[in-house]
Amino acid sequence: MSTYDKIYSQFEYGYYGSIALGILLSSCIGGIAAMAVLENGTSPLQLFQLFVVVASAMLFNGSVLSQQKPRTIYNTLIISVVVNTLLAAVNFYVYYS
Repeated sequence: MSTYDKIYSQFEYGYYGSIALGILLSSCIGGIAAMAVLENGTSPLQLFQLFVVVASAMLFNGSVLSQQKPRTIYNTLIISVVVNTLLAAVNFYVYYS
């Protein structure tokens, strides 16, 4: 059994609690990523990055609200966290270097 399947089985076991924590996690990381993007200005590149941050965070929230299957919700949570973390890290690196 892979790590992905182990974590997914825990997500599915505590489904409603995992959704609540996922919404908090996705929203907080999305807010941090939005702050990091806007620290570098408001050029068209930053505004596109801001669009990607908001779209990826809303992808997860939308999948929860539209009551998708648990695997779809889990996958969108992973996508949201990874995309927002990468954008935050890149923008913090650019800003502080």
